[in-house]
Amino acid sequence: MNIDATFWVAVSFLIFVGVLFYFKVPQKIYNALDESIKKIKKDIEDAEKLKDDAKNILSEYETKVSKSKKEIDILISEAKNESEKNVIKKNKEFHFLIESRKKTAEDKIKQMKKQALEEVKNSSIDIAMKSVEKIIKNSIDKKKLDKIYLNSIEEVKKILKNKSI
Repeated sequence: MNIDATFWVAVSFLIFVGVLFYFKVPQKIYNALDESIKKIKKDIEDAEKLKDDAKNILSEYETKVSKSKKEIDILISEAKNESEKNVIKKNKEFHFLIESRKKTAEDKIKQMKKQALEEVKNSSIDIAMKSVEKIIKNSIDKKKLDKIYLNSIEEVKKILKNKSI
């Protein structure tokens, strides 16, 4: 019997496989793969837990955001109402102030008119008195008296015109 190279390759292969089984290499590979699978499953479970936690946190924050939006809307509407009330209040105060100033101005105008009329009356009285005084002093003759009278009237008219301007 002639033993060729194929036989020796087959014998070496069988010895190699025997050595592998003797040192329990397939068991060690199986255990390593099993541990890797367990680790991967654990990582997946942890990832799912983290995902669920993230979903819970997200829903909590969405709830908080919606509550915050509602609170902001309420605060904005309250601020608008308050500002409208303030505008109305300030507007009323402004109108009241303007009315009081208007009344004060009208009162001053009335007082100034009254004072001006009194001054005109007093001036008229003074002018009339002076005219009468002149007439009495110069009452020598009728023609002269008429002339003085007309001059006095003209003088009074001029003075009154000057006072009224």
